This record gives sequence, structure tokens and C-alpha cells, in this order.
Amino acid sequence: MTGNEDLDEKNRRRLDSEELLKRIKDEKESVSDEGRPDAVEQMHSNDALTARERVAYLCDEDSFDEIGQLASPGPSTPETVDWDRHDAPADGIVTGIGEIESRPVSVGSFDFTVKGGSIGHTGFTKLRRLLDLAKNNGYPVVLLHEGGGHRIQEGLDARPIAHGDYEGTFDMLAKLSGYVPLVSAIMGAGFAGPTNYASLCDFVPIVEGRGNMGMAGPEIVKAALGKNISKDDYDARFHTVETGMAHASYPTDEACLDSIRTYLSYMPQNVTTSPPKSDTPTPPDQRDVENLLTVVPPDPKKGYDTHDVIEGIVDKGSFFELQANFAQNIIVGLSRIDGHSVGIVANNPRIKAGTIDVDVTSKGPRFISLCDAYDIPIVFLSDIPGFLPGPDQERRGLARHAGKFLYELGRATTPVINVTMRRGYGFGYLAMAGGRNANQLKVAWPTTEIAGMSIEGAVSLVYGDEIQNADDPEEKRDEIVNEFTSRTGPLRATEDMGIDAAIDPRETRKLITHVLERTAQTDTTDIPPKKHGIPPI
Repeated sequence: MTGNEDLDEKNRRRLDSEELLKRIKDEKESVSDEGRPDAVEQMHSNDALTARERVAYLCDEDSFDEIGQLASPGPSTPETVDWDRHDAPADGIVTGIGEIESRPVSVGSFDFTVKGGSIGHTGFTKLRRLLDLAKNNGYPVVLLHEGGGHRIQEGLDARPIAHGDYEGTFDMLAKLSGYVPLVSAIMGAGFAGPTNYASLCDFVPIVEGRGNMGMAGPEIVKAALGKNISKDDYDARFHTVETGMAHASYPTDEACLDSIRTYLSYMPQNVTTSPPKSDTPTPPDQRDVENLLTVVPPDPKKGYDTHDVIEGIVDKGSFFELQANFAQNIIVGLSRIDGHSVGIVANNPRIKAGTIDVDVTSKGPRFISLCDAYDIPIVFLSDIPGFLPGPDQERRGLARHAGKFLYELGRATTPVINVTMRRGYGFGYLAMAGGRNANQLKVAWPTTEIAGMSIEGAVSLVYGDEIQNADDPEEKRDEIVNEFTSRTGPLRATEDMGIDAAIDPRETRKLITHVLERTAQTDTTDIPPKKHGIPPI
């Protein structure tokens, strides 16, 4: 507080109500965008919105109620003893409750123009208040990050840092996980703190050309390892393609914020409510439905675009793909079928033949867990030859990670539907919710082949000598392969109720719609009493 402000406060009893109110309004204006034109220009010159503009764009018009606008940094160290709210307006984070599509949301937007977007002790207190309101009222949480994490001037001090998680913000995010949707958008610089927050959230979009993430920035890496790196080494492409840390990248702030609104449109307000249902669903184009009959070639060696299958089943234009550029051998995303929110998990035969590798065991099971947490039914579109073999994958721990699919499916209580489009081989078939893992519906298309492993691989393993000694080895191989192929089709699969039905692919949407209309959460009485399971590592 400046000297003049301190004098005004000491004389405040001499002022009337209008003068007192004017002082509050003046202080609010001084920390707003209107009172900080240089800060606004700093962001606009980099084609970015300010922290407050981002909130205004994200939320429904005039719905945001700010909390802690006049918060000030605490004079906790010699470097900060003279700071007041004008040195760090709102202590670098805009917090409050807004609405998105008329549903309340807790929103925190970090201000890069305040100490580089770093967060001080007062800022942590504001963030904790925001998370407490989310917990107490069941509000989704949206954090808009741009900054450097914990403020250095306040962070190099054992007194507060000895407490560990200052104000318990990380602990609270962990507790909120699975209770309310959690979003961390990386709007710009996101090393350290923003990265840590993003790791605990369900949806992480990032802005191209500005956003980056990492446990430590270039300066810290240089000091620790003597290695020169650029912040661009850990940019949007890196985290959407190589690490999968970000779910999608967008060219502008506005597009990134739009994605948050879209994502939340599929999610319930919290775990005590149902996912929203669209009252005006648009069915897929009839040509896309008819295409389902021929889109999957009977020959398992031939590829096709799984997106064409999805478009023939879900509501038109409703598929919101997540991690589209990471682990592309599997496709996951949120969508709608006859207005119902659903999760889609589909093999992609164009990439690594649709096999499951280590990256897929990160992408797929986590999405299954997300859908199950918020009771969003999951539709598996299966064409799975199995897990990707070889020393490279084994070195990366494929055997350790392979159980993640079965673990998440085994504890899922949301409706699970399996549509086997073509191959359903071995452990991969189980991982894609084949057989008993589909708790509501399991159907097969005419092109289906279900077997304990690849037919060609099994024949080579067991009948290799017989084939090699035959007069015509290729003819003998084809003869044996054809014999086993005749036992793997959908008609055989129905004989012992391994599947519920063999169907016309064009009926898929109708059957799934019936399940969604008739089914709620599945029975959990067969789960033995326990504190929690131990996830595969």
C-alpha cells in the first residue's frame, strides 16, 4: 500500500459511502485491463489475449464473478517487502466463477504481464479458494496457464516451502480428479508449475507457437546439466506428437478456448450428474451409413480409414478426437450417438496395422478411465491384430504396461460396448473389450475373425515343418490357413454366446442407441471390498 493509500485508509471514517465506493472502484480499475494499457499491448503485440480477455471469451457473456481481484502480494521476503497490488495486480492470477453453456465453472487465468505469470503466496491462496469452491459446489475447474510457476522472489525461502504443497493446491486437484472435470490449457510459457498442474488434469489443450511444457525451463536445464536447449524444443508439436502430454494444439487463443467449451459439452457437471444429452441430434449422412457395409475389407492385410467407420455411426460432426497425433495406431475421442455422450476407442489399421504398443497403453487406458469416471459409455470399434512384438517395445516395458487396458476395463462400471469390425486376436481382443469385457453389448460384423492369435502366425509356428516339406509349400500354407479361417468368423463366434449377435454394419448405430437408452451404470456387487486396486505399472 502506498503512502497516499495508507493515509486514505486512516481517514476512511471521515468519508461518505460514495467516496468509499469510489475508492474501491478506482482500485479495481487500476488492476484491470483498462488501467493497464501497457500490459494489454504487451499481450496483443504477441497475438495473444490478456488473462482477463481469455476469461471473458471462455465464459458466457457477463457471467464471470471475480474473486480476489484486489488481492496483493504478501511481503514475505526482503525482495517483496515493498510490493503492493500495483506491483503484482491480483497477484498474477484472475480467479472466479463463470458459466459455460449456463453451467457454473471455476476459472483461474494466470497473467503473464505480472511477474512473468509467476504465482506468489497470495496467488496460491486465491487458487486454493477457487478449488475449494469447486469441491464444495461440484464445479468443473479450468486453469489457463501462461507463466513460470512459483515466483522466485517468494520461493527461495524455506519458511513457506517447507510446508511442501503450498496451500495444498496439488493435493486438492488430486482429490477433485474424477469428481469434477479438470482442464489445464497451456496458453504460453508453461514450464514447471503449469506443467505440474496439467499433469493432474483431464484435458490439456495447447496454443501453437506460444505454448510449451517441461519440468524445467532452459535456464534451469543449463544450470543443472550444462546443456543448451530452447523453449521451442518442448513446444506444442513435441507434446502432441511425441509425449502425448497435450491432447490437442490450436493456432490461436480463441481456438484453444473454444476447444474447452467443446470438451466440457460432453462432460457432466460433476460425478453426481449425468453427461449432457443433445435434444437435437443430427444422424450421419446416409451415404456414410451405407459405406459401413464395404469400408472394412475382408482381407486383414488391407487398410482403411477408421474415421470413415466412426462417421457412419456417430451424430454428424460430433466426433471430438483427443491426442490425434500421438499413438495414432489407436483413435480415441468424445462423440454423441442420438444425442448421448459417448467415448470412442478404435483401432487404426493404417498405423502399425492397428497393433497396441507402449504409447497406446498410455493413451487408451487413460481415456477408458476418464469415460468411466464420469459415467460416459464407451464404444470400442475393434480391429486388433494384437500387441506390437519386438525388442524395441519390450525394452520400453510393453509387458509391464500391457495390463492397463484389462485393469481399467475390469473396474469400469459405465456401459461398455464392443463392435468387432475385423480382427480380434489374442490378448488384444480382450484389451479392446472383446468377450466378457463388454458389459452391455458385443457384436461382430461379417468381416470378423476372432482367434487366439494371428492365423498366419499360428500356422507358421505349428505347421512350419509340414509346409516346408510339402510339394507345393505355398499351396499347403494356403490350405491350412483357409481351414483355420473357416473357424474364426462371426457365425462361429455366436454359437456359444461369445458374442451377442452378428450384424449388418449399417445396424450398428441403431443397436448402440438402444443400449444407451436402456442402460444405466452396471452392477458393481461382484467387486470385492477393498480400499483400491493397484494399477499395472
